[in-house]
Amino acid sequence: MVALWALCGIVVTGAAVRLTGSGLGCSDWPKCERGSVVAPWEFRAQVEFINRLITGLVSIAVILAVGGSLLRRPRRRDLTRWSMALVAGVFAQIIIGAFVTKSDLQYSIVAVHFGVSMVLVWAAVVLVDRAGRPDDSPGRTARPGWANAVFVATVAVLCTGPVVTSTGPHAGSEDVKRLPLDLGAVTRVHSLTVWILCALVGWVAWAHRSAPPGPLRTSVVELLAAIVIQGGIGYLQYFTGVPAVLVAAHVAGATVVWVLAVRLVLASSDDARLDPIDDPPGVLAR
Repeated sequence: MVALWALCGIVVTGAAVRLTGSGLGCSDWPKCERGSVVAPWEFRAQVEFINRLITGLVSIAVILAVGGSLLRRPRRRDLTRWSMALVAGVFAQIIIGAFVTKSDLQYSIVAVHFGVSMVLVWAAVVLVDRAGRPDDSPGRTARPGWANAVFVATVAVLCTGPVVTSTGPHAGSEDVKRLPLDLGAVTRVHSLTVWILCALVGWVAWAHRSAPPGPLRTSVVELLAAIVIQGGIGYLQYFTGVPAVLVAAHVAGATVVWVLAVRLVLASSDDARLDPIDDPPGVLAR
């Protein structure tokens, strides 16, 4: 759980680096500047340097998760595999972060940086879910079709969001090249993916309205509420000139939506045999 919170937190702090124009506050890697590991007492340099220090805290949290999976008895292969995946992902992020700096914040590499962060968050959510299960818990059933659709739709939202970011005004530093697309057009495409996701989750919530209280029903309601709030933040930031504080809130909201979507997909596997969407009418009547 600590690793999950840390991985979510560094997404927001990474956005703060970009939103304060501090992306090149440290122009070298792994040192901040040539001949100096520590950043000078200058605002943008300190913002970037602190974010790098937070990466170290994330690494410690992930390493502790691996240690926990290796030391617990009985040892479970699923926990060791998922925790090791976190280590591999954080190591990859460190390398990608170096390329981000060396490329002077090339928008494509920054987008990859965000995408890998979301993969790491997904892995951490799965690890937390599995760690909370007893050793003799039965295996999951196959996910219902609607759960796969929710997952794909959420991924589409996460893919179109960085396109808007790469086109928008917050580049992370002055004179950084932006994606040569029309901001209004890419924003409308991103908005469409959010509306599709919202409609899909709304339909799932309606279909499960008579289901008994449980993790699945709770996850659907939480995800739907998060999408509505996130959509509201998105429209507000667009029509108010994309202020940095709302962009930061939007990045945090995107992370929350992703976590809740993964949790919903995981919960759907547990309830797949009792899913009212997939049961035939006769079964529902009985």
